[in-house]
Amino acid sequence: MTYKFAKGVASLKPSIIREILKSSGNTIPLAAGNPAPDAFPVDDIKEIVNSVFESNPVLALQYGISEGYAPLVEKLTELAKTRYGVGADSDALIITSGAQQVMSLMSQCFVNHGDCVICEEPSFIGALNCFRSFGARLSGVPVDSDGINIEALEEKLKTEENVKFIYTIPNFQNPAGITMSLEKRKAVYELAKKYGVLVLEDNPYGDLRVSGEPVPAIKSFDEEGVVVYSGSFSKIVAPGIRVGFVLANKEIIAKLTVAKQTQDVHTPLLSQLIVYKWLTEYDFEAHINKIVEIYRRKLNLLCDCIDKELGDFLTYHRPEGGLFVWAKLNDGIDMLDFVKKASAAGASVVPGNAMMVDGEAECSYIRLNFSTPSDEDIVKGVKILGEVARSL
Repeated sequence: MTYKFAKGVASLKPSIIREILKSSGNTIPLAAGNPAPDAFPVDDIKEIVNSVFESNPVLALQYGISEGYAPLVEKLTELAKTRYGVGADSDALIITSGAQQVMSLMSQCFVNHGDCVICEEPSFIGALNCFRSFGARLSGVPVDSDGINIEALEEKLKTEENVKFIYTIPNFQNPAGITMSLEKRKAVYELAKKYGVLVLEDNPYGDLRVSGEPVPAIKSFDEEGVVVYSGSFSKIVAPGIRVGFVLANKEIIAKLTVAKQTQDVHTPLLSQLIVYKWLTEYDFEAHINKIVEIYRRKLNLLCDCIDKELGDFLTYHRPEGGLFVWAKLNDGIDMLDFVKKASAAGASVVPGNAMMVDGEAECSYIRLNFSTPSDEDIVKGVKILGEVARSL
């Protein structure tokens, strides 16, 4: 039988990162993006799960409302204001199954086939593929050392038809590692107002700052209801529990809630209870400080190794946080050839074209991750990359 898939998914390719990880075998996973194994609050979660099943197991096992466990919604609404500086009386918040679901809900509610989504280039492959699956036409805007290029963004807003929203990761952008400046955040907001488009502000890494000073969220300026703010507990608690949230104008949230009912009805109650109890009964600030120290050490180690082994072969921006380093290979080095030979030699990295709007275009960048591999493997992996680079 010949299967006729929907237009939105017919041309989609599997996530190259997932494929690399599946086939990496014994290679050192510099291509990954998982939290460090020692960054999980395992003992806390064990205690929470036991207490839930001892005190109220039915609550964890029964259906819940689509908006999310009410005490958690209330707690996150408070936390959004006090910790992230976002949220107004005209806003509301719902719990999602990870931040990835926010991309899906926004696409389902706003994107018709052929509509345009403007995104940073490079950008998170999971978001790009999500938008593509709903038939979006992606339009990329270059990322400078201080965030999205404002002049190029305005040109896109002037010339692209049916732009539905701008997708941005302002803090430690995946994959570029860039943090958008305050000036540019304000400019993005002003352009969104001027051209009547939404901003989808994705902040999965904001708590993982290892240096520098925090910058206010774009949503913190929002008086017009044009910014949709997405948060996640994947990087500070655990990605496996799949808990995120979205905060936006109440009218938007009402429609996202209806869309969520068609996707998964509600985020699993056990996962929501884990996050709620962790936030209210445990010292989550101490845990975040702990994992920031882990990532500070691992980032510095990776950068030191790059400087030692690859300093003559690439250039890179040292991020102030997050999980990734984005590096440009020198002219004359074939990026895809380098990636393939590195994998064969025992170290996997992500080819940069996977993060581009046009994945077929020529690209000289690679993405390296420092959170997943052990310190020993970071040293070994970058040494392998250096050997491969010298062989080319």
